[in-house]
Amino acid sequence: MLLLTLNVLFVLIAVAMIALILMQRGAGAAAGSGFGGGASATVFGARGASNFLSKSTKWLAIAFFAITLFMAWQATKSAQPVESVQDLGVMSQVPVAPPAQQTTVPGVPDAMSPAPGAVVPAPASQPAPATPAEDAAEAPAPASPTPQGG
Repeated sequence: MLLLTLNVLFVLIAVAMIALILMQRGAGAAAGSGFGGGASATVFGARGASNFLSKSTKWLAIAFFAITLFMAWQATKSAQPVESVQDLGVMSQVPVAPPAQQTTVPGVPDAMSPAPGAVVPAPASQPAPATPAEDAAEAPAPASPTPQGG
């Protein structure tokens, strides 16, 4: 209830500050004359509008910053610490195994395994690869270079 009241007061002070700042005369004083600058002395008293408007703006600014600091302090005081367990939504239903036991990602098929229900042909029989000794025996001996004379 306190924060709701402070939020409403915060917005009202902000709107009042905007209105008071816009009503004040600028350095050029030409912008203030468009809003009836000469008649403001009779509305706000003999001292003129500048004194009343500047004091009002000052106190509204002080109240604005005080409420801002209090609301920030209240928010940090009532903040909940972040829990280590997060809501994962749909993924929270997937069982989690320790990294040492987990070999595949659930739901992702292995690249080397066939799809379920697929017919896999038997591998063609191939001769065993030759050993390096058999390769040397079958290969012809390199020809020795013979000088060609002429």
